[in-house]
Amino acid sequence: MNGIRETFAGMPWWVKWVAVPLLALFVFGGVITTVLSVLIGFVFKLLLFIGLVAGLVFVVKKIGGRSKSSSGDW
Repeated sequence: MNGIRETFAGMPWWVKWVAVPLLALFVFGGVITTVLSVLIGFVFKLLLFIGLVAGLVFVVKKIGGRSKSSSGDW
């Protein structure tokens, strides 16, 4: 670990803060994009599921409130 620190200690600031991150994005960009796409897709599907369940509960409560007096046990 000291060898890496010594190597980077002699480098200009732009190598550490610009060139190395750009190289990492170039090499691992596809992996990063795939992971972000999967996470965003999962969050979207989760929110859609929660919205649909909430809508179903709302509709069932609305319909159930009207027919409460005449409803029998299923």
